Amino acid sequence: MIPEEVENRIATYFFHRYLPDEIMEKVEVGLLTRCIDVEKEEIDMDERKRQIVNTY
Repeated sequence: MIPEEVENRIATYFFHRYLPDEIMEKVEVGLLTRCIDVEKEEIDMDERKRQIVNTY
């Protein structure tokens, strides 16, 4: 199984390399607005990613 850190690096590379800037900006705004004023321990990153992918 691939370590989570490697998975995150692959995903980041994919997003920044292949997504148009317009879509990338929407994804970043969507993640930021959902995570502002939330403690790090309370954030389920996998759930946040699913929400963003399903939104766009």
